[in-house]
Amino acid sequence: MTPMSRTSVEPKPHATAQRESSPAPGIGIDPGKPNNELKRGLSSRHLQMIAIGGAIGTGLFVASGGTISQAGPGGALVAYALVGLMVFLLMQSLGEMAAKIPVAGSFQTFATRFVSPSFGFAIGWNYWFNWAITVAAELVAAGIIMDFWLPGVPGWIWAGIFLVVLTALNALSAKSFAESEFWLSLIKVAAVVVFLIAGVLMIIGILGENSPGLSNWQNREDVFHGGWVSIISVFMIAGFSFQGTELVGVAAGEAKNPRREVPRAIRNVFWRIMIFYIGAIFIIGCLIPFADPSLLASGEADVASSPFTLVFERAGIAFAASLMNAVILTAILSAGNSGLYASTRMLYSMAHDGKAPKIFGRTDSRGVPMPALLATAAVGLFGFLSAIVGQGAAYAWLLNVSGLCGFIVWAGIAISHYRFRRGFLAQGNKVSDLPYRALFFPIGPLLAFAVLILVIAGQNYEAVAAGRGMEVLSSYIGLPIFLGLWLVHRFVTKSRVVPLLEMDLAAPQDVEDELAAKT
Repeated sequence: MTPMSRTSVEPKPHATAQRESSPAPGIGIDPGKPNNELKRGLSSRHLQMIAIGGAIGTGLFVASGGTISQAGPGGALVAYALVGLMVFLLMQSLGEMAAKIPVAGSFQTFATRFVSPSFGFAIGWNYWFNWAITVAAELVAAGIIMDFWLPGVPGWIWAGIFLVVLTALNALSAKSFAESEFWLSLIKVAAVVVFLIAGVLMIIGILGENSPGLSNWQNREDVFHGGWVSIISVFMIAGFSFQGTELVGVAAGEAKNPRREVPRAIRNVFWRIMIFYIGAIFIIGCLIPFADPSLLASGEADVASSPFTLVFERAGIAFAASLMNAVILTAILSAGNSGLYASTRMLYSMAHDGKAPKIFGRTDSRGVPMPALLATAAVGLFGFLSAIVGQGAAYAWLLNVSGLCGFIVWAGIAISHYRFRRGFLAQGNKVSDLPYRALFFPIGPLLAFAVLILVIAGQNYEAVAAGRGMEVLSSYIGLPIFLGLWLVHRFVTKSRVVPLLEMDLAAPQDVEDELAAKT
């Protein structure tokens, strides 16, 4: 449908009435009952660090070495740069929608309003499950990390302690979560900055001994080891590493001034993350040959073989392993903290949209959705206990299901934004009316969606080519589960694709009131 002017088409009367009478999920619902409302307490620094911290974790500190070993330094750079471009386009799409309609439900709310209720149902439950299982995984990893210092203490004890701590931080208030996430993320950012500075000094020969300079970039076969096949394989790993940048969309529902702070966070975060990833991979590629067997390490238990640890040791930092162990523990706790927050808000939002039991839509006097928080923490408890008591195979399957969910949600963001912009114009609005405008529309969301389809299809192409059936099923099981949720909900509710003129474009009432007061 071609965009139309403000005067040529007016929204249908019933659509207008719906927008006026239906406040956005999660904010301003039933103002007579304060126990149903979230509170806006997150500042600009909170939003920016939440988004940065969500994308900097073990994928950078540990798994980055494996990508260089697999594709060479040049291949790893190409893969991360391409994924970074896709993430940039997605964050532009998310920023446009979240600045206009800043709600805690974010992706599921947008998918419900701009695509269909069934699509939103599947997106919401996938995202909740994704982060709830991720919390469990991070708890298991935290126990492994603590074994580095205190090998005599069982890992499940540390996992339980950290679960209580993270739940308590989230239970205090949204601001307490954001403040803890700010400092946890700041530690990670500081570690990367120190690494980048030390790496540059080593490359030019000021730190360490026998600097290789740029010699590791001279042989083209080594720089792009394995060619395009390896680059595509690393592409998947890079995609997992960047998952978490979308957290700013969830946090927008509790931001103090979302229409100013969300665009600012989106603009600043992308470039910082790209500098961190591209800079780190370039330095690792300079200082450690791609064939170094230490780069093959890819798990939290391999802290001594982390490329960051190896570089710090070669710079003469004697306690490099202990330092990086502390940083990786920080990254793990940060991911668990963010995961608990994001999944709690998603469950809360779904309850307000009628997609989850109503009890999960309740909040306490501090604006914390305690029933949703406790339910999510219980999943984390079940997850790490199942891993510890010997159900490793089942737990690995859960992780595989959740891993694909992140890419599915990203694809949902691209689809929702494409339809949002079309519906926004069809209802007589102008692009200039948007608080934040995504660049490159419609190419941006369409290109991001196409790349994501490639990523999802190529999730484990090696297993497909080799005919390893169970491994293929394990890798792709998340996709039929998503489609099943979508289709079953559509069959039961008879929901349909939302027409452009009937899309609900209403922002939360408090945001509109604040805007009206300023004008």
